Amino acid sequence: MFKKIRWNLVLFISLGGMINYMDRSAFAIAAPVFSKDLNLTPSEMGILFSSFSIGYALFNFIGGYASDKYGPKKVFAVSMALWSIFCGMIGVTVGFISMLIIRTLFGAAEGPFAATLNKMVNNWFPKKEVATAIGIATAGNPIGGAIAGPIMGMLIITTGWRVAFFILAAIGFIWLIGWLKIAKDKPEQHKKISKEELEYILSDDNNVESNTTNTISKPLSFYIKSPTILATTLAFFSLNYILFFFLSWFPSYLSNVQNLSIKDMSIVSIIPWLLGAIGMALGGILCDFVLKKTNKPLFSRKIVLVSCLGISAILVFLVGNVTRVESAVALMAFGIFFLYLSATTYWAILQDTVAKNNIGAVGGFVHAMANVAGILGPIITGYIIEWSGMYSIAFFVAGGIGIVGAISVALYVKPLNLTN
Repeated sequence: MFKKIRWNLVLFISLGGMINYMDRSAFAIAAPVFSKDLNLTPSEMGILFSSFSIGYALFNFIGGYASDKYGPKKVFAVSMALWSIFCGMIGVTVGFISMLIIRTLFGAAEGPFAATLNKMVNNWFPKKEVATAIGIATAGNPIGGAIAGPIMGMLIITTGWRVAFFILAAIGFIWLIGWLKIAKDKPEQHKKISKEELEYILSDDNNVESNTTNTISKPLSFYIKSPTILATTLAFFSLNYILFFFLSWFPSYLSNVQNLSIKDMSIVSIIPWLLGAIGMALGGILCDFVLKKTNKPLFSRKIVLVSCLGISAILVFLVGNVTRVESAVALMAFGIFFLYLSATTYWAILQDTVAKNNIGAVGGFVHAMANVAGILGPIITGYIIEWSGMYSIAFFVAGGIGIVGAISVALYVKPLNLTN
C-alpha cells in the first residue's frame, strides 16, 4: 500500500496532524502549572481554552475556501508555519490578556488543517478508498495528543513551561520543509507518480452506488439549508464538544480531583489518546468494509457514526458517576476510542453528498460550525466547575450532547439531489 505516492502523502499529512494535536494538547498539559504562575481562575482558564476555537472555527471555513481556490499544498504550508510561530509565542505570555490573544491566533492558524486535508484526499483518492485515507490521515491527531503528555511533562519538568512551547514550535518547521518538497495539489502534477497509479486515482468506480454528481456545483446556501448537512454539522458539533472537553479539562480533572502529579497525569493521559488513535484508523477501514459489503456509501457512514458516537456519549456520561481514577480513565479512554471510531464518517458523508468543486467550502463551513463547540464547551465547563465545585455535571452535559448528535444523523441524513 505505502509504496504508492498517494499513501505516502497521507502518511505525511498524518504526521502533520500529529504535530497539530501535540501543539494544541500541550496547552492543557501545561495548564495546571502556568495557571498557578499567572494566577488564573477556572473561569479565565475556560475562556483561554475556548479562545483557541474562536480563531479555529473562523478559519475552518476560510481554510476550506482557500484550499478550493489556491490548492491544499499552499494552505497546509502557511497554516503550519503560522501555528508553529504562535505555539512558540505562548512561552512569552505574561498574563490573561496576552495569553488570550496568542491562543486565539494559534487557533486561527490551525483552523484550515482539517478542511484542507479533506480537499487533499478528495483530489488524490477514488471514492472506495476515501474513508480509509481520511482515517489514516487523521490517525496522527490522537497520537499527537498521546505523545503530548509525556513530552510536555518531561519538558516542563526539565526546562519549564515557557521553553517547552519554544521546542514544540521548532518541530513544526521541520515538517514544513519536508511538505514543500514532496506535496502536490493533484496527482497529475507529481513527477514521480506511475501511470498505473494515476489512472487508478482518476478512474470512477462503477461498482459503488453514487449519491452525487461530482461535476455539478451548487451555491453554498443550497448545502447549509439541507437537513443532511445540518444534521451532520450537529453531530460533528457533538463530537467536538466531547473532544474539546477532554482536550481542555480532563488533565485538570486528573490533577485537581484525582490528585495526580504533573508527571503521573501526563503519563495517564496517554491511554485515552492511544485508544483514540486506534479508533481513528479503524473507523475509516470499518466504513469502507461496510461500503464494500453494501455498495451504499451513505448507509455505511451513518451506521458507524450513529452507533459509535452514541456509545461514546454514554461512556462519557458515566465518568461523572465514578470516583476512582482507574474507572474514570478507563471509561474516558473507551469513550474517546468510540468517539474517534466515528470521526472519519463526518468527512466521508460530505465526500458522498457534496459536489467535488464545493467540497472545500462546504467542509470548511461544517467544520467551522462544529467547532463552535470548542468555543462554548470549555467556557461552559469552566463556569460549571467554578459554580458547583464539581466536574460530574460537566461530564453529564458532554454525554447528553453526544446522544443528541447521534440521533440527529439517524433521523435526517439522506442523499442530496444535485440535479435539480
